[in-house]
Amino acid sequence: MKVLAVCGTRPDALKMAPVIIELRKHPNEVKLFLAVTGQHREMLKQVLDTFGLQPDYDLDIMLERQSLCQITTRALEGLDKVFNDVSPNMVLAQGDTTTTFVAALTSFYHKIPFGHIEAGLRTENKFDPFPEEINRRLTSVLADLHFAPTDRARNNLIAEGIPDRAIYVTGNTIIDALLMIAAQDYTFEDERLERAVSSGRLIVVTAHRRENWGEPMRRICCALKRIVSRYPDVNIVFPVHKNPVIREIVFPELRDIDRVTLIEPPDYVPFVHLMKSAYLIMTDSGGVQEEAPSLGKPVLVLRNTTERPEGVEAGNARLVGTDIDRMVAEASKLLEDRTAYETMARVANPYGDGHAAERIWNAIRDFGIHKQ
Repeated sequence: MKVLAVCGTRPDALKMAPVIIELRKHPNEVKLFLAVTGQHREMLKQVLDTFGLQPDYDLDIMLERQSLCQITTRALEGLDKVFNDVSPNMVLAQGDTTTTFVAALTSFYHKIPFGHIEAGLRTENKFDPFPEEINRRLTSVLADLHFAPTDRARNNLIAEGIPDRAIYVTGNTIIDALLMIAAQDYTFEDERLERAVSSGRLIVVTAHRRENWGEPMRRICCALKRIVSRYPDVNIVFPVHKNPVIREIVFPELRDIDRVTLIEPPDYVPFVHLMKSAYLIMTDSGGVQEEAPSLGKPVLVLRNTTERPEGVEAGNARLVGTDIDRMVAEASKLLEDRTAYETMARVANPYGDGHAAERIWNAIRDFGIHKQ
């Protein structure tokens, strides 16, 4: 069986890597091809290098400040050529990126079964997150196999008319990747990070979502300044996304603030160990919401909605939005109230046990057998 795995962004590659590694354990049953669109250029390469993955096809679609229409059309044209070359029996992509939606659409055009990893996540708001919510919904309409990370995600799919027989609850593959890396010993090469980790309580911050561009990003920066001003033992490390829309705000606002360290987006290995060293995490990233609970780290979600409510319901995460007073108050509570902190830190991770890739492979194998 020829399987084509498609990745576009750093999170795509992170969550696809355990599946690729698992499929490559079975060379007598599957021949795997990897295509990357390059929707994230440098950040995608970091992850591929970390897991020793070499793309068979690299579409290199990235243009500076390109529109969603440009991403969509360039990915569609590029993947069409890859499909013609490979003639796969199945296509896999994960999550909510434009690359994933386009991979599903191209599969439909070529009448090839499509497997959606991390299927069924919903916020019920078509513009939040944008365009990810609609990317997920459109992908679900086109997919043949739906690998749902949780029972809630499965129920979302069933409510939308997806047949139960096409849904497999697997856990999230990001936990597979995380546990591989977190088990390794690590020393930070960057002296600034080593100093931030060792000199007090560390808050790790990531923010890049479209809904936080502009004024919300400015409010996030303002809240971070208040937090370090209020707590002299707190250090903040903020890996700043490569997108100039974000950098044009974050660097002027925070680069001269004492105990705030702005760094380039790190490779996955140091980022995992940065999270592992954190006291708490503030993020608008979906992946980080899933990863942090496995490391016992409370998460303040810098969004008004989340397609990952399991963490909020379990108590690992708290939605705080981007109101300055709310962000500062919620961080302060965790910094001052040990009981509140421990309550969030000790909750079991609802997103997986590290064996999602094995379950996905078993489902793919069964599907291939039944198609013969």
